[in-house]
This record gives sequence, C-alpha cells and structure tokens, in this order.
Amino acid sequence: MNNLPLKELLYKMADDQLILGHRNSEWTGFGPLLEEDIAFSSMAQDKVGHSLALYTLLNQLGESDPDTVAFTRNANQFHNSILTELPNQEYDFSLIRHFLYDTAEALRFEMLTQSSYEPLAQVAKKVRGELRYHTLHAKTWINQLGSATEESISRLQKSLDYAMPFALGIFEESPYEKQIVDNGIFEGEQALKTKWLTRVEEILSNTSLHLPDFKIIHPVTGGRIGKHSEHLQPLLDEMSEVFRIDPGAEW
Repeated sequence: MNNLPLKELLYKMADDQLILGHRNSEWTGFGPLLEEDIAFSSMAQDKVGHSLALYTLLNQLGESDPDTVAFTRNANQFHNSILTELPNQEYDFSLIRHFLYDTAEALRFEMLTQSSYEPLAQVAKKVRGELRYHTLHAKTWINQLGSATEESISRLQKSLDYAMPFALGIFEESPYEKQIVDNGIFEGEQALKTKWLTRVEEILSNTSLHLPDFKIIHPVTGGRIGKHSEHLQPLLDEMSEVFRIDPGAEW
C-alpha cells in the first residue's frame, strides 16, 4: 500500500494542531478575561495533545518519533495552513481564527470517524468529543460579541474579512487528493469546505456579522506544500528552543 497520501493528510492535520496550539498558548496570562485566559490555555493543551496522537500514527507508519518530527523540522518542512501560524494580534482576530478553524476541524474529525484507515478513525472518535467544547466556546462568543455593540461588531467583521482568505487555505488540496478520496481515507477537502461554509453561515446568521464576498477573495495557499509566511520560522525557533538544547533528554 502506498502510504504517502495518508502521511500527507496526517502531517497537515498534526502540524495545524501543533502550530495553532502554540499560538493559543501565547494567550496564557494575557487573555482579556480570566475565563478566556483559561479557555485558550485549555484549548492549546488539547491541540498539542491532538498533534501528538497524529504524530504517533505517523511514527507507526515509519516516520520519526513525535518529538523529533515536532521540534527538528524547519518551516519549509511543515504542512500547516498559513492561518494557524499568523500572530495572535488582538483578541478579535484570535477569536475569529478560533471560530473558523475549529469549525472546520470539528467537521473534519467527524468525517474521519468513517475513515477506511481504522487507527485514524479511532483517533477521530476521541478528538471529536474534545472539539465539542472548542466549537461551543467559539460559537458562544461569536454570538455574543457579534450582536453586542457597534465596536465589537465592527472589530469582529474586520477580522473576519481579514482572516477569510487564510481560512480558505485550510482546504488546500493534497497532491494525493484523488487517492485519499478513492481509498476512503477521507471524503476530501472540497466536501469539508462545503460543510464548513454551511455551518459558518448558519452561525453567523444569528449575529450582525456577514461573510465577505467570495467573488473577490483570493485564498491564501501554499502552507500545505511548505510555502509559509515569515511568521512560522521564528515561532518554530521559540517552540523548539529547549528541546534543541538537549534532544536526548527525557522531559
């Protein structure tokens, strides 16, 4: 069996989780409210845990151990979407990114419970339960702040307009997309994107927010094939600093 299509899917999912987990962790001690400080820290921990589960599957397929894969690659070897590596900016952007990304990931893992690759299906069944809190958290704050004051609505709308081209990059198709779909590993990025748009529109319909005009949006892609923004390598350097001091240490 050719494992390249499966490995590519696992890498992009795991890298997304690891990188956004690190970004979320940067809110620790800086959240606008204590409960948000705790929420983003908790979600960061979950995402790093999800990345570990996926890197472990890769290790079982012959890739290096999870720590080596996570902490010794350079930016051009990562498959994460560019959305996940962008700096946190203000809370409104982090909330919008959280909403757009976790809505997609909750749907992705739900779809993957039917994967023909049984180890991935089992991981998906566990992860989808943990993601219910993430999506509930995002939906609650989008509903509240997206229908509150003129300022909160304006700030969220501006962040939504800014983030959407990057969010569409989540669905950048794999070079092995046909094999992934034909082998029943995953229904595919286009099927996920369709479900995602329906869910996002449904949630936003209960607020004063609206999706930008897709006719004038150019998706920001490249992350899935190692073409990243200038923000990823500094993040990786910071993330791997302690590990690189003594890679053989047991933490």
